[in-house]
Amino acid sequence: MLSILVLAAYLCLWPVPVDAVAWQAPPAPAYEGVYAANERLRRQQLIRLQHGSGPEHVAIGPDGRIHTALANGTILRMASDGSAQERVASTGGRPLGLGFDAQGNLIVADAIKGLLAIGADGAVTVLSATVDGSPIAFANALTVAPDGRIYFTDSSTRFTPGQWGGSTLEAAMLDMFEGSATGRVLAYDPATRTTRIVAHGFSFANGIVTSADGSSLYVAESGRYRVWKISMAADRLDVRQASPLASVVLDKLPGYPDNLTAGRDGRIWLGLAGQRNDLDAMSGKPFLRELALRIPRALWRMPAPYGHVLAFTEDGKVVASLQDPGGASLNITGATETDAGLYLHNVDGKALGRLPRDAF
Repeated sequence: MLSILVLAAYLCLWPVPVDAVAWQAPPAPAYEGVYAANERLRRQQLIRLQHGSGPEHVAIGPDGRIHTALANGTILRMASDGSAQERVASTGGRPLGLGFDAQGNLIVADAIKGLLAIGADGAVTVLSATVDGSPIAFANALTVAPDGRIYFTDSSTRFTPGQWGGSTLEAAMLDMFEGSATGRVLAYDPATRTTRIVAHGFSFANGIVTSADGSSLYVAESGRYRVWKISMAADRLDVRQASPLASVVLDKLPGYPDNLTAGRDGRIWLGLAGQRNDLDAMSGKPFLRELALRIPRALWRMPAPYGHVLAFTEDGKVVASLQDPGGASLNITGATETDAGLYLHNVDGKALGRLPRDAF
């Protein structure tokens, strides 16, 4: 009896790092219609990486070469076929989102260091590490606007990778369990070297991309399974309050929306980093989410791997859905479209996927 009481006390009272918030998860869509199950991702070819793992984002340089960010801080550059791999620089943190500015500098959203720039000589410069006097806690994705401003997501101000041994996965997981919606979109102006808050109130702000006309941003909100369209004119906008400057263009997605990239013919590519899971059933039960964190991870029921990337138009119409229900794909977080095919980002794999153009 004593052991049962001790166990009950542990499950109910042991401290956990989250203060879970109640919300109502929307119903998950069936794998039919635009999301009909298929195996189109099974044709991907794997490019083995020589200097690390976890190619979480891919950007194409001015010279056409592939650039990707690895978990050990390395920025890796290679030819389109994966040959001639070379280490360009190391951020000393965990680089995630990548993009190039008009001067050819590689701009990096580093989850630990903030917003960085890497010059042609490999020198790393910190562009922004604070906003309004507070740290940028979890820089994640970025997009360079036509006017040169850099818009980027700060996924969570509650859980930072630096607090958890540099693990973006642990910090992201805790943010999902808490659901407190502290993510935000920031803007850095290179002309004034200042950073401002564009919008806040996101449950894990993730991927971001500029609209074709350069007036709006598309932002993935992982913790609510949706994608927003937000005016660049927004300033300190709370997306939890109705505003003509923000609207949801994709909702009730079948997985966690991650990286967003601009594709060809008006397409926007979106990676779904895992399927919906038991957290949905616990969305309105904060106590259960906190209790789950007291259970050893080895006893957690983990969803089977499921590769999935989408393409949609700016008005929210899904025009492509590429999947791997068999779980052979790496943990896909996004896709970058080029003449050579579709490069598939992933969070922890030792290879970069590439899908031939005739497969999508």
